[in-house]
Amino acid sequence: MTEIHQAGPMNFIKTILIILIIYYAFKFFAKLFAPYLMKKMADKMQQKAEQQFGKSKQESKVKEGETVIDKKPQNDKKSNDSVGEYVDFEEID
Repeated sequence: MTEIHQAGPMNFIKTILIILIIYYAFKFFAKLFAPYLMKKMADKMQQKAEQQFGKSKQESKVKEGETVIDKKPQNDKKSNDSVGEYVDFEEID
């Protein structure tokens, strides 16, 4: 037959004790492994930044020491200054 477990004070204390043990064990291992994990994440981020910097430097087609002048494109659009009229409003006392 099956046994029915009743919620008694001893089972309640066991449950609270297990929860506390798990909580403090998690805190202990987090403090133990956090510096290692942070260093590993920082190394990954540094490696990604170096790769991105290297790619942008390789994409540059201009040789070092060479001067490049980019000219501004000319706008063919002409503004129409005769659009609308200016109205001078007077203040009324």
